[in-house]
Amino acid sequence: MAGQAATAASMSTAKMADGLGTLQHVRAGVLDVSYAEVGPADGPVVILLHGWPYDIHSYSAVAPLLAAQGYRVLIPAARGYGDTRFLSDQTARNGQPAALATDVIDFMDALGVKTAVLGGYDWGARSADIVAALWPERVKALVSVSGYLIGNQAAGKNPLPPKSELQWWYQFYFATERGAAGYDKNRHDFARLIWQTASPQWAFDDATFERSAVALDNPDHVAITVSNYRWRLGIVPGEPRYAAAEQRLAQTPDITVPAIALEGDANGAPHPSPQDYARHFTGKYAFRLVSGGIGHNLPQEDPQAFAQAIIDADHL
Repeated sequence: MAGQAATAASMSTAKMADGLGTLQHVRAGVLDVSYAEVGPADGPVVILLHGWPYDIHSYSAVAPLLAAQGYRVLIPAARGYGDTRFLSDQTARNGQPAALATDVIDFMDALGVKTAVLGGYDWGARSADIVAALWPERVKALVSVSGYLIGNQAAGKNPLPPKSELQWWYQFYFATERGAAGYDKNRHDFARLIWQTASPQWAFDDATFERSAVALDNPDHVAITVSNYRWRLGIVPGEPRYAAAEQRLAQTPDITVPAIALEGDANGAPHPSPQDYARHFTGKYAFRLVSGGIGHNLPQEDPQAFAQAIIDADHL
């Protein structure tokens, strides 16, 4: 009870997020995390993690579906997004994968959540995969779009075929100061381009896009984005505090928790082959191809399929 009281005291209400209710805040690790909460407070917990360059609204339709089934749904804005802020100006604006995954554990600890079903896509799927691999005792089940996305700097140094490298053009753009400046200057236009190429058949409207694009106006967003992609290419080092975690991740650890991998049939973003990553899921596992012109932002493009995967993974 004392822990619950301390957690409640650390929260404050903020602005409304369409479809997700009033946003809340909690101090967690190095961050003041802005998050949405939908569903009964005493329900089994589901934590949904968004990708780049998207935001928590990817789950605006998923969350009510899960809440209707009795789940307590938590959707945190990642470092560098929305109203999430660093507690100290001295903290490195670090976007390496282990840092983002550690943020999830810190978020769970701050809210007193011992275990949860994790779901994510893009950066969010990577964070969910890492948490499941390094802290399996905290993960009841996992839903990951594009399956196993755990990487490391050594693997990132290996050149890919030209067609694959072309898909990763923005990694090379962000490796330059020109790219960082260009992204800062054109955040919304850049994000719209990524949305269109990653989900070529998704007919999102301007209102839907702008609702999420404002999350990219976070003062740390560009620094976090650039750090993430430069780290992947081995251009910048990570923080020493995450070295042990990265060493474990460099061994491509298996994911042992019950898991469902999803893939949209029109995913235009770079992603691994389901046949290649299935071997990394050594627990109960299923793969689902979601048809109907579904692209990279699968939770927002087909919320019913994503919500059903969460429910089914929880019962594997």
